[in-house]
Amino acid sequence: MNFNISSRFIRIWQRNLTVYKENWKVNFLPPLLEPFFYLLAFGIGFSGMIGGLIYASQEVSYVQFIAPSLVAINIMYNSFFENTFGSFVRMYYQKTFDAMMATPLNAEEIITGEIIWGATKAVIGTAIMLVVISFFGLVSYPAGILIIFAAFLGGIAFSSLAMLFTSIVARIELFNLPTFLLITPMFLFSGTFFPLTGLPFWAQKLAFLLPLTHLVNLVRALSFGLFNAEALIGFCYLVIFCLIMFPIAIFKMHRRLIK
Repeated sequence: MNFNISSRFIRIWQRNLTVYKENWKVNFLPPLLEPFFYLLAFGIGFSGMIGGLIYASQEVSYVQFIAPSLVAINIMYNSFFENTFGSFVRMYYQKTFDAMMATPLNAEEIITGEIIWGATKAVIGTAIMLVVISFFGLVSYPAGILIIFAAFLGGIAFSSLAMLFTSIVARIELFNLPTFLLITPMFLFSGTFFPLTGLPFWAQKLAFLLPLTHLVNLVRALSFGLFNAEALIGFCYLVIFCLIMFPIAIFKMHRRLIK
């Protein structure tokens, strides 16, 4: 299949941004308050019980360890749910995609615009979270600025994955399956709340296959002002994941939209 994608996909992005700005207060609060509540709970509750952890040959506090993973989780959630539930509603219930198809826009441009918007929403949420956790001194600058670019890359990865599921589900409630079977395990077992070395060897190998593991590694390294081997592997993994998943998502969605 030859993809015919022009700069017109930006119109899809602009349309979604306009809707987002009309509800900005609702969209603004979760990434603002969520990291504050997490850091407050873990900082007061768990830190005294757990003490320090070793990361990159140095001892760090538990709050320092989990703060970057909260950013990575935010990236995953924002992009994945935007291009599953959000895109499905626009496609199936609101018939927005049908209206777009009646314009010069083609299916590939519509889906590209949706994926880029999902990544953009992840970037917006990440920028808000960085402001919050920076007040706690949990991000090293200027390297921390690169987390914004990592958010876009991770957003493309999870938006593409989400669009793949959107292309195959028949009913919106079926999104509960990938959420329960894929997103929740990644949330728990991707080096987010404890080092992967605490898992059995087979579980460590399985976690290495998950995209959130590599996004967490990349964001965590940048938050400490590092670009170590884990960060490099994470960056390369996410690039390859995007190069594979993005065209697959467009191909599958094209088949669903063009019958």
